[in-house]
Amino acid sequence: MKKILLCFAVCAALAVTMVSCGKWQTVGGTTGTPSHLRTDLMENTDVNYGKGRYAVIASSQPNFSWVVPPAGNGTVQVAYRIVLDRLSVAGPEGFGTVNGQVWDSGWVESAQSVAVPYVGPALEPGVDYGWTVELRLNTASGRHLQTSKSAYKRFKTAVALKEYATPAYPLEAKTETCESPYNGIYDFKKAAFGKLRLTLTAAVDDSVTVIIGERLKDGRIEHTPRVSSVVYDEIGLRVKAGTNTYVVEPNRDGRNTGPMAVPTQDYVGVVAPFRFCSIEGVSESGGPSGSAPASDRLAIVKVERISYHYPFNMDAASFRCSNDSLNAIWDLCHYSLEPCSFLGIWVDGNRERIPYEYDALIAQLCHYGSDAEYSIDRRTIEWLLAKPTWPTEWILYTVEMAWNDYMWTGDSRALKAGYDILKAHSLDALRKGNGLISTKQGQTPEFLAGINRTGAISDIVDWPHNGFEDDGFVYSDFNAVVNALYYRTLVRLGRIAEVLAREGAENYAALTGRYAADAAFFKTEAAETRLAFRDAFFDSARGLVCDGIGIDHASLHSNMTAILCGLLNDDEVPAVADYVESRGLRCSIFGAHNMLESLYAAGRGDAALKLMTNPGLRGWYNGLRLGTTITLEAWDDSFKPNQDWNHIAGAAPGNAIPFGLMGIRPVEPGFSRVEIRPQIGDLEWAEMTLPTIRGSIQMRVDGNSLSLTVPANMQADIWLPNARGTMTRTTVGSGSHRLDRVSKY
Repeated sequence: MKKILLCFAVCAALAVTMVSCGKWQTVGGTTGTPSHLRTDLMENTDVNYGKGRYAVIASSQPNFSWVVPPAGNGTVQVAYRIVLDRLSVAGPEGFGTVNGQVWDSGWVESAQSVAVPYVGPALEPGVDYGWTVELRLNTASGRHLQTSKSAYKRFKTAVALKEYATPAYPLEAKTETCESPYNGIYDFKKAAFGKLRLTLTAAVDDSVTVIIGERLKDGRIEHTPRVSSVVYDEIGLRVKAGTNTYVVEPNRDGRNTGPMAVPTQDYVGVVAPFRFCSIEGVSESGGPSGSAPASDRLAIVKVERISYHYPFNMDAASFRCSNDSLNAIWDLCHYSLEPCSFLGIWVDGNRERIPYEYDALIAQLCHYGSDAEYSIDRRTIEWLLAKPTWPTEWILYTVEMAWNDYMWTGDSRALKAGYDILKAHSLDALRKGNGLISTKQGQTPEFLAGINRTGAISDIVDWPHNGFEDDGFVYSDFNAVVNALYYRTLVRLGRIAEVLAREGAENYAALTGRYAADAAFFKTEAAETRLAFRDAFFDSARGLVCDGIGIDHASLHSNMTAILCGLLNDDEVPAVADYVESRGLRCSIFGAHNMLESLYAAGRGDAALKLMTNPGLRGWYNGLRLGTTITLEAWDDSFKPNQDWNHIAGAAPGNAIPFGLMGIRPVEPGFSRVEIRPQIGDLEWAEMTLPTIRGSIQMRVDGNSLSLTVPANMQADIWLPNARGTMTRTTVGSGSHRLDRVSKY
């Protein structure tokens, strides 16, 4: 990697109007107004998603968040005032007018703009509310400003409320019309989960066969062998004489409607993923432009696809760079989020429609790299805590997801609500006398009940177990991958306990009670586990991590997970990273998520870039070559013949790009402080807009400079190489900044 020395040149500050030092002045215009008001993390609470379907707030004491307007470099909030009103009843299709004030916070001296608690009277169920916020700000130049009052934000409460509950959006329906068939095949350009709406003209009562599918073969919609999970479906349709419109649902699939599967909403009905459709039994002279001549039997007037997805803003994030292949891979991963959200919970794909923890972790981070909406991710965590799957490692990933949720949102209520079950997901009950955990013994009924399992759990490492995707991992009683993740889970739980212990306390050191005691317990156990891990698995002679106790084999997975979980000393990381890099993609397409993260953690962005842009069979570009528009479950059909063509777990570059290559990560909860540590490898340039709960970060890195716009009420720590070959941190406040290169090493 090229090492560069950079110096700061601060760009022009954003314009501020009518400022008088030492006095509060109102900033006019939209830039002076708080925006993106969120209730319990949800911004679009006032949107009707059809037939009176709104997101409903289920908490009697919700949290509020907003984006502070930029008013110059170094803009920080110093006070806020929230006013909450009750609205008159207007029925399910809309909101009424103000019908009395419920709460006025008064001016509260605080910089908090994320997860601000409501402390007024408990909200009532089934009621419409509205709120506004206005702020007082300071800037780096010492200017004191008062914003104008925000736009009114309305929301509805659920018919039953708890002190805290995660809300959800209704699914959003999208209608697309395909007007230009080719050889009788209608191509919607990208796959989505949906159904068809057909308008047909028939001379007499008749019938047709509707075919939908995900891919073509020899110019026709591919009818795949039974083992394959690539969608092909034939649906019979009775039509009536005249011009009529029909909603055509796919046939129900018994594979993905079992008791473990997430069901579709009643208003959605039966849906399947498809890109192509054709209609057999239609006269060739009939077409989409109008009705067929009377002599023709039947003709097509209109072909529409109605697809469903969880609402979020696909345009909130953007990425472009000097490598066209990486741009195409980003587009593939970014788009995959929308169709794969069709159940309102992240699932593994169409074949099973079951949430899996590792798949959900990848989806969560990809979603965080695409929009500042968090409810689908939080709801998925809650689902998995209640219905965990069987792999040992997957159980441990749930704690990581919960910690991510807190760091990205700044809202600790989900941690508190799920704390006891999160503790059980540490798998500490399986800890043996050597300080490590093993699934080979100790899975008592009490242990399984504690994690909401009825069946035993077992180690997976990667899938399939074919000697290549798992890099020949040697399984034994004590698994290095499992125990690396166990160590990280203990670290995370210690920090979670600290967060909950500190809430409302001024002096953490003086605290007592369960959270403080747990924080000390997990910290001690983590330190002991780190020593036990290194003693059991680290071969100091070779400088590598072995798969098990007394086992010589050192797999890619054991070594990349040790880097990722912080189990190596700084001077040991380079040799292990060399080994990880040398193994190549000897892992599954979803196992590659950890590989990319470990390489970025080791400062090997150049190697990670090469993996993401690998043009071979084991690379994301192969999916584009095959013709998929949603990420795959496996690198290729040849590696997993029954793979789905709609697996969000295959979208690892969707989070590796924003959080690894561009190096943007929160270091304090709710993005109050962000780290910028770019690793663009040999790219000539790369630029990104990354939405956060505090506003969008804009960034461009090229051969000459790093340009950065930091939202108001946020600080950024920028890490860059210096002349000594180490990293230098420079901290900037909100606003626009440029770092110019003056020399190169």
